[in-house]
Amino acid sequence: MDWNLETAENLGAALRAGDVTSVELTDEAITRIERDDKAINAICVPDFDRARAAARGADRARARGEDRPLLGIPVTVKESYDIAGLPTTWGMPPYRDHQPAEDAVQVSRLKAAGAVVLGKTNVPLGLQDVQTFNDIYGTTNNPWDHRRTPGGSSGGSAAALASGFGALSIGSDLAGSLRTPAHFCGIYAHKPTLGLVASRGMVPPDAPALPAEHDLAVVGPMARSARDLTLLLDVMAGPDPLTLGTAYGLTLPPARHERLRDFRVLVLDEHPLIPTGAAVRAGVERVADALVDGGARVERHSPLLPDPAEAGVLYMQLLVSGSVARFPTDAYEQLRSMVAELPVGDRSLQAARLRGMVLSHRDWIEVNNLRELHRHGWRRLFTEFDAVVCPVTPTPAFPHDHHPDPLERLIAVDGVEFPYFDQLVWAGLPTMPGLPATAVPAGRSPEGLPVGVQIIGPMFEDRTPLRLAELLEQRIGGFRAPEQGPGARGDAVRGS
Repeated sequence: MDWNLETAENLGAALRAGDVTSVELTDEAITRIERDDKAINAICVPDFDRARAAARGADRARARGEDRPLLGIPVTVKESYDIAGLPTTWGMPPYRDHQPAEDAVQVSRLKAAGAVVLGKTNVPLGLQDVQTFNDIYGTTNNPWDHRRTPGGSSGGSAAALASGFGALSIGSDLAGSLRTPAHFCGIYAHKPTLGLVASRGMVPPDAPALPAEHDLAVVGPMARSARDLTLLLDVMAGPDPLTLGTAYGLTLPPARHERLRDFRVLVLDEHPLIPTGAAVRAGVERVADALVDGGARVERHSPLLPDPAEAGVLYMQLLVSGSVARFPTDAYEQLRSMVAELPVGDRSLQAARLRGMVLSHRDWIEVNNLRELHRHGWRRLFTEFDAVVCPVTPTPAFPHDHHPDPLERLIAVDGVEFPYFDQLVWAGLPTMPGLPATAVPAGRSPEGLPVGVQIIGPMFEDRTPLRLAELLEQRIGGFRAPEQGPGARGDAVRGS
């Protein structure tokens, strides 16, 4: 039996039944990586010796009668998480030799739950791209088509899962970095409610690993099934042990409903700031049809939905406002000059990004106040609906584009080109107010590429979109291995 594409839930059951050992699972995973990852380049930092030792320890623990949530299950970890003894570079060449002294809090939780860490997965430079490539580790390819990106910044983790390299992975999300790779690779990912999951140790190599609260950014689970997302989120959730606060605790409220016919769902497929491509629109329709067929109440419009156009601008401003904090003074002044030259009436997303980079503290407070109004609007919306279904990005996975200036890149939506970063507005819809969002597979494009959607839920009600994801998986199916496997069409790209 090929265990490499099984869910973590099934692997756990097989381990408990004695049908397989952790050593066997780990050896099979390592063999698959060594055979197939040359073409994918998902595992940038293997840790096979320690993985085998951990697997032996897991088997001994099970023989003693122990049983933990992930005991003996092979997993991977995004390169940006600290793991003692391994490099954490964020793809930045000056830090290629940086090795942290201790594990990130989420790595510690994985190990405490019994997981076997196979190694680290590739990331883009500084985690700041919708693709995954850097000068240290090269380019990660989409397992469905090596000419295309697996997404970013958790692209290595998504490609690893789609290729059968471990049953679970952990990533992070600021601009769709969990959800976009899931959508591009045909897997599942969950962006938790802002503040639900501790992120200490998921930090740039030149910064201290502190239990700081981050604006917009979260860490979260990736898997090949909806139930596995819940399994891993339960391991990850909770406050940092270094803090005194327990505001979020470890107990999330249950899903609002257990049956599909009890859900009230708002379905969106149009955004005022960028069109939705036909392939993605078809995926949204497939999910909407499944909801209707299952008896759910589905609506296409609601006056309660906060203005998506304003939300897109606010998100872009908040997203970039922190990115210039450590810019050299001359570079910052150059940005100020560029903003001064913008036409007063320019309300494009590119203009919003430029203005966001030079926000004064006073201006940032005003943007944040508008965000609070949007959060309140979402609270009102979720008195009438249980979830919102919408795209993750306007297109399936796009071809590798390594233009050195991302601001010069374009994204083609059904043949019409738009600024590259405009595609982030759908990912920003739940990110700006801090809402949970679950990315789920929703079919294939005419070219055979995966297409996903995201399910947005109420704040701190993460189990509601996760449960809806599980019900949809039962109705329309979920993860499917790439039809041509790791030998997918197209020449592999490894350099950057």
